[in-house]
Amino acid sequence: MRESLYIGIMSGTSLDGVDAALVSFDSSVPSLIQTYFLPYDDYLREQLLALNQVGHDELHRAALLSNRLSRLYADTVEGLLASSGINSQSITAIGCHGQTVRHCPQPDRAYSIQLGNAALLAELTGITVVSDFRSRDIAAGGQGAPLVPAFHQVLFGHTKTHRIIVNIGGIANITSLPPKGDIIGFDCGPGNILMDAWCLQHQGGSYDHNGSWAGTGCVIPGLLEAFLAFPFFSLLPPKSTGREMFSIDWLRSYLRGHELPEDVQATLLKLSTETIARAILLYFPEAEEIYLCGGGARNGRLVAELKAALPSRSVDLTDVLGIDADWIEAFAFAWLANQTINKAPGNLPVVTGAQGHRILGAIHTA
Repeated sequence: MRESLYIGIMSGTSLDGVDAALVSFDSSVPSLIQTYFLPYDDYLREQLLALNQVGHDELHRAALLSNRLSRLYADTVEGLLASSGINSQSITAIGCHGQTVRHCPQPDRAYSIQLGNAALLAELTGITVVSDFRSRDIAAGGQGAPLVPAFHQVLFGHTKTHRIIVNIGGIANITSLPPKGDIIGFDCGPGNILMDAWCLQHQGGSYDHNGSWAGTGCVIPGLLEAFLAFPFFSLLPPKSTGREMFSIDWLRSYLRGHELPEDVQATLLKLSTETIARAILLYFPEAEEIYLCGGGARNGRLVAELKAALPSRSVDLTDVLGIDADWIEAFAFAWLANQTINKAPGNLPVVTGAQGHRILGAIHTA
């Protein structure tokens, strides 16, 4: 019998590069077989960042970047298959999220744009590609995000224990997995996005390794209070957000010019941990176990502060459940592609606000 193999590709708001995961769906619980990563170069990162803001000749620039991204996605697939020893003919489909450059979930003008030429990716790899996962949910009245909570339930749901999965990418999102009742998920605010941007501006690095620079500063209480008063944090779920809202310009609008850069970084780290912890305590006070994934899960200072903010709960990485925290989202898009190919819904209406379950994604047959 032919093995059911899929590839998931994710390039997130952190703009660090492309994650790819090779996944088998031969059993009731999908298994991660192989992973591969290709970084973005500085030029690509700069161009993608620029498209998050209004600028000159956006349509042309976006089309060229979509093609460039698809070639990088194809290179990532090639590297993944070479490292696994599996040929492309064995892969049922690729689930490719694309690179988000705009996310506007407001009901009266909702849309979400992910760059990536899925037709070109299918041509380059010879593999069927599933893309554009958010549009159908948005068409059904949802926000198109977050999409991973249904997958979290498949991988991490427990029959007796209330678990929380916190993905700390550019944006942080929370999934509540109770033993009974509705799965709930939403974006709770910035994860790494502001810290990364501030670090790049003042340290020249794309991220603050292990929160070491933040550790040299002190939290600015008044600045933190001003951040936390921002209306998004008091919105009720369902809610989602992105770089359009939490940008470097958003950050600068709160600064007076006399703050030490390391103190701002410390305050941004505190903002991320505080908004995650507050959301858990407010909406899921009965939760027993909290598991972290995404790039922020590797920030030791951030994790330590989260543990301090949630002292009566177990806080750990998804690694302890057998799935490396770095690969959850790429894994999720392989699962979403599998759902699409098998004509099964991929969204959770209670999470996104859609009018019902929908089959997500557009299929580009090889």
